Amino acid sequence: MNALYFISIGLFDEKDMSLKAMEVARECDTLFAEFYTTKINTTKEKLEKLIGKPIRFLSRKEVEEKYKEIILNEAKTKKVGLLIGGDSFVATSHIILRSEAMKQNILTKVIHGSSIISAIAETGLHIYRFGPCVTIPFPEKTKGKLPESVYEVIKMNKSRGLHTLCLLDIVAEEERYLTPNEAMKILLEIESKRKENVFTDSSEIVVFSKVGSEKPLLIFDKVKNLMKKEIKEYPSVLIVPGTLHFTEKEYLMLTSTN
Repeated sequence: MNALYFISIGLFDEKDMSLKAMEVARECDTLFAEFYTTKINTTKEKLEKLIGKPIRFLSRKEVEEKYKEIILNEAKTKKVGLLIGGDSFVATSHIILRSEAMKQNILTKVIHGSSIISAIAETGLHIYRFGPCVTIPFPEKTKGKLPESVYEVIKMNKSRGLHTLCLLDIVAEEERYLTPNEAMKILLEIESKRKENVFTDSSEIVVFSKVGSEKPLLIFDKVKNLMKKEIKEYPSVLIVPGTLHFTEKEYLMLTSTN
């Protein structure tokens, strides 16, 4: 049956694929993959060997601008799978793609996978105490302007006692990943301009890296101490805690690697 399948791979590498994801991928006539929305520690060769089919890797432009001719035209007559890191619908571009497919009367199905949105609970922070998340962009993405909207979300969350998950920007085609240190520097620059005591040297913060791997990195410390370290592990996220429950702080102190 012709259809478009959104096949989530999961958090860290190709081994995070569920049995259902694997089964559906092997049944597809055509397989595409995109890894510009998240970093997956795998290669085209590893995925093709695991699934047993050729896979065409797509760029951001191909998925977001040329999806009609590349993906949807195929899905009108074939069973097409799009392999996606993490969970398919954490990235809004995939929602747009599915909406367009439905408008063209193309059957769509979703195979969910593990995502950073749920995996952050490994830090010990209570998942229901997170507010809206943000993405901290590379400076060139905002044409040199500080992303004050990010600061505003953190401020709002903190005023409500809620934690903020900060995703870090990536440019997959260039294999560039915003580091925790770069992200903290951006937030400190906004703080120095606004002086609202939202993100300072004395703020406590969580760095969570290589999530889903055998040795994830979890650091809980003050910003001024973290800025003295060079955290190169990726993919990474920052979490700006709101009001910490005593069980959350106890768990962070027990599991932090610093």
